[in-house]
Amino acid sequence: MKDVFAKLATDFFSTIVFLALYVVTGNLLLATGVAIAGAIAQVVYARVKDERLSFMTYASLGLVIVLGSATLLTNDPRFVLAKPSIAHFAIGAIMLKRGWMLRYMPPIVTQTIPEYVTIAGYAWAALMFVLGLGVIAAASTGDIKLWAFYVSVVAIGAKIAAFAVQYAAFRILVTNRIRAARA
Repeated sequence: MKDVFAKLATDFFSTIVFLALYVVTGNLLLATGVAIAGAIAQVVYARVKDERLSFMTYASLGLVIVLGSATLLTNDPRFVLAKPSIAHFAIGAIMLKRGWMLRYMPPIVTQTIPEYVTIAGYAWAALMFVLGLGVIAAASTGDIKLWAFYVSVVAIGAKIAAFAVQYAAFRILVTNRIRAARA
C-alpha cells in the first residue's frame, strides 16, 4: 500500500506542487512556473538515477509543459487545471482493455470470479471517465478552490469508495461461489 501512495505522489507531483504553492502564495504564474520546473526536474532526476520511465511519465511532462505554458501565456488557470482530466481519460482508456484487472487480483479471485473482475475493470474505466469530466467541469469555472476540492477530496474519495465497494463485493462473491461449489 505504501508503494501505491508513493507512486501516486510521484505521478501527481507537479499538481501537488502547483496547488501547494498557489494556496500559500495566491500567485498563479509562480505556482505554474514552479510546477513546470518541478516536473522537468523530476524527470531529469529519474534519468540521472537511471530509472526506467514509462510513457505516462513523459506524457505527463508534456502536458505540464504545454498546459502550463498556455496558462503562463494567457494568465488563465483553466489550462493547467485541466491536466488531471487528461490523465483520467488516458487511464480510463487503458482500463477498457478486457481483463486488465486480472493480473492485480489474488489467485482466489481470478480463479473463482474472473467474469466479475472483468466487469469491475469496465466499471473502473467508467469511473475514470466520469472523474475526468468532473475535473473539466471544476476547471472550467476557473475557481481554483473548487478544483482543489474536487481533485483532492471528491476524485480521491470516489476511488477509495469504489475500491472499498469492490473489495466487499469480491469477498462476498468469492465466499458465496466457494460455498455453492462445496454444497
